[in-house]
Amino acid sequence: MTAVPHILQPSESRRFRLTLNSDGRPHPVENILSIVTLVCGLVSFAATFFVTAHAISAWLGTLGFGVGLYSQYISVTTPQRTLNIVGLVASFVGAGLGIAHGGFLP
Repeated sequence: MTAVPHILQPSESRRFRLTLNSDGRPHPVENILSIVTLVCGLVSFAATFFVTAHAISAWLGTLGFGVGLYSQYISVTTPQRTLNIVGLVASFVGAGLGIAHGGFLP
């Protein structure tokens, strides 16, 4: 029987590190755009729970959606793309409900 040594021996334990630069190279512009997309989307989505905050939701949702599309276009790593998709979906829902609740003007 052939033994596979890398399976039988304990693997080296690497410490978990949360990073957007999974390729080991810095991408400051892409990281900032991904974070801005996520923040705009989450704030826009959270503002939809308050009907009187429809202008905030509509504007931030539209801004987050536009920034997110560009950020997705220039993204380099998978974690950046993950944040972009979450932010894009939240921005879209926030903008849609913000417009439905009263639009861009207070």
